[in-house]
Amino acid sequence: MTYCLGIKVKEGLLAIADTRITSGTDTTVKKKITIEQKDHFSLFIMTSGLRSVRDKAVIYFNELLETAEFNKMYKAVNAFGEQVKRAAQEDKESLDASGLRFDLNTIIGGQLRDDDEHKLFLLYPEGNWVELGQGAPYVVIGNSGHGKAILNRILDENSSLKLALKTGFLSFDSTRVSSNNVDFPIDVAVYKRDSFNIVEQRYNKQDLEYISTQWAEELKLALDHISEDWMDATFNKLEEIKTES
Repeated sequence: MTYCLGIKVKEGLLAIADTRITSGTDTTVKKKITIEQKDHFSLFIMTSGLRSVRDKAVIYFNELLETAEFNKMYKAVNAFGEQVKRAAQEDKESLDASGLRFDLNTIIGGQLRDDDEHKLFLLYPEGNWVELGQGAPYVVIGNSGHGKAILNRILDENSSLKLALKTGFLSFDSTRVSSNNVDFPIDVAVYKRDSFNIVEQRYNKQDLEYISTQWAEELKLALDHISEDWMDATFNKLEEIKTES
C-alpha cells in the first residue's frame, strides 16, 4: 500500500508521496514520484500498485520521450496510458498465474508548451483517465481512507500552494498514524503555474515530527473550545438515573 496525493489550485500543483515499499516482511525506501522536465515541458508521475509494473511503464515512457514530442498534457497522459497497457499485455498472464492482480493507478500532473494552464489527471489501470478540475482540487491513490477529511474541509481552487502543502502533509500524517504501511520519508513536488519548473524536496520524520505533535495538541485545544451545551440533554439523563437510584 502507498499514499500519493495530487492537488491542483489556481497557483499551481502539489504532489506528495510516501516512500515505503513493503514486500513480505521486508520494508525498503524507494522514490515514487518521477519528474520529467525540459524546455516548456514539466510533468510528474506517481503510481499506486505493483512496483514492477510501475517501473516497466515508466521506463517505456522515458524511452518514448527520447523521440516523441508532446505539446499538451492530455497527449502525454495518453502516451503513458499506452505504456501501462503495454506492460499489462506483457505481464498480466504471469501475474494472474502468481495470484497477483494487475493494478496500477497513476496521478500525472504538469504543464506542457501549449497548455493554457497546469493540469492534473488520474489514470486508471485500463489506460483511461479523468482530468481533475473545479470542485475536485485533489486526488489520492493508495491508502486513501484516512486523510480525506481535512482535504475536504480545507482545500478549494483558491487555496495557496503553502496551504495545500500544509493540508496535504496533515492528510498524510493522519494516514500514517492510522496505517502501518504508510510512513516517512515523504517526497514533495511543487509546480507554480506557467513556470515550467518543478521543484522537489524530501522530508524525513525528524523534519516534521514537531508539526505532527503541534497538530495533535491543536486538535485537543480545539475540542476543549467546542460548545458542550448540546450534550446536556444526554448527560442530564445520567444524573436523573443516578438520583432515582
